[in-house]
Amino acid sequence: MPVTVDFMRRIAEAAAAETLPRFRRQNTVSNKEAGGFDPVTEADREAERAIRALINAEYPAHGILGEEHGNENVSSSHVWVIDPIDGTRAYISGLPVWGTLVGLTVDGDAVAGMMSQPFTGELFYADANGSYYEGPGGTRKLSTRKTTSLADATLFTTTPALFKGEKRALYDRLEKQVRLARYGTDCYAFAMVAAGHADIVTDPGLQPYDIVALIPIIEKAGGVVTTFTGEPAEKGGDILAAATPELHAAAMEYLRG
Repeated sequence: MPVTVDFMRRIAEAAAAETLPRFRRQNTVSNKEAGGFDPVTEADREAERAIRALINAEYPAHGILGEEHGNENVSSSHVWVIDPIDGTRAYISGLPVWGTLVGLTVDGDAVAGMMSQPFTGELFYADANGSYYEGPGGTRKLSTRKTTSLADATLFTTTPALFKGEKRALYDRLEKQVRLARYGTDCYAFAMVAAGHADIVTDPGLQPYDIVALIPIIEKAGGVVTTFTGEPAEKGGDILAAATPELHAAAMEYLRG
């Protein structure tokens, strides 16, 4: 059974029912990382629980890989990959650049995905027919910008501080080549590349649930998403997304060292 847009909307609505009532409220924040700060909230956990319930009801034979509640049946050919709130730091800071990410892999390849930002009323999604936007201004098919030169490009990263050791020097070299660099927009940055408002996103150390949903949204809009070494991005790692193959190749020259 193919994944329908209606099912993606249902997932987005179920997640929003858990995240929106808790957004910009005084919520309890837990820390998942000893010696650092990796926040998680009740909204993260309950949104993922709601998403899992829908998937299990609609596709009981499929597997699920989730950030908050672990894995189930991941040996299945079809595996859903969930990040209930990508950008929890933004979420707890009141910034509307977080999103709910849900992607589907078939035999390891990301074939469908959605990024929902319920506070702004936006849904970015990709299915077999292409990559699309629903929200303020109406529904439209997504298409990346045709930027091919780093000198004309807008670059996003969560923060340069995530680039450790020699990777920081490589990132700094890349940033010096672009027209504009912006920080801190999490999954929203990837959506802006697909929508034609930005050109490059690079983030190191991503997990599968950080990127799987976004791969088909960008690729079906005309962009390219790989690791820094050019490998498929479905397993996470150091990720580079770009609006065009030419721009991706130009950025790779810097990130490869």
